[in-house]
Amino acid sequence: MTNVYLAGPFFSEEQISRIERAEKALAANPRVGNVFSPRLNEIRDLEMGTPEWATETFQMDVRQIDQADVVVALVDFVDDQVDSGTAFEIGYAFHSKKPIVVLHEKDTILNLMLAEGLHAYLREAEALAAYDFSTLPESHYHGEVI
Repeated sequence: MTNVYLAGPFFSEEQISRIERAEKALAANPRVGNVFSPRLNEIRDLEMGTPEWATETFQMDVRQIDQADVVVALVDFVDDQVDSGTAFEIGYAFHSKKPIVVLHEKDTILNLMLAEGLHAYLREAEALAAYDFSTLPESHYHGEVI
């Protein structure tokens, strides 16, 4: 069973809806063991925004990426509104030699760093339910990049 780290922003209703679809699809995949979604694992005993909260959150997320077999990243950024936390998680995962499965549902141009760094490219959250996380088949992005 594959352990998945789910990277993606959850600051707006649209982003929360998108990450919830991904969480649901991953939960339905019989090849997925554990899914760590930072959205569902916020540190609640510390005040958000404090230095202590930031340190604990950072350390927890990095530790979870280290323990994951694969990172699934939601990259539906609008124009230049890239979520820096998600970008960091993707870069850290790439450097850690973790396969990155990119979910890109919107019709937007993908940054070349993401396009070149991904292992598999998916267009619909529902595809995560059927993706074979045990063999990790490769697929690539074939669109315009910036």
